Amino acid sequence: MRYLGLDLGSRTLGLAISDATGFIASSYRTIHHNEEYDKLLSEVKEVVKDLNIEAIVLGYPKNMNNTIGPKGELSLKFKSELEKILEIPIYLQDERLSTKSATDVLIRGNVSRKNRKKVVDSLAATIILQNFLDRRDS
Repeated sequence: MRYLGLDLGSRTLGLAISDATGFIASSYRTIHHNEEYDKLLSEVKEVVKDLNIEAIVLGYPKNMNNTIGPKGELSLKFKSELEKILEIPIYLQDERLSTKSATDVLIRGNVSRKNRKKVVDSLAATIILQNFLDRRDS
């Protein structure tokens, strides 16, 4: 089963994909949306079609005390909108600290600040997706 991982930010959407077996996640790309969600939804739909995606894993940001804030509400709304246009399962995955983890990996890899900005969102999506895949198999 092929999965698409999504990390929804205020201006970007990080994408990651799994291999065909659904065991390994890898970065795919970042889409800049500037809060144009209708256009973003159609781009995700296109990726799902082009890559034969069978399920989506959407990062679900929670506060450290497990409450849902504005970004979590935005993810819930985005999930609802995706469900209207796609006929595949959409799972929520707790994404607390995924962007920080992605940034830490890039810093340890000596990636420049300029280049980190280009890939941090897709790497965060990869972490979200891999966490989901690992949890599913345990």
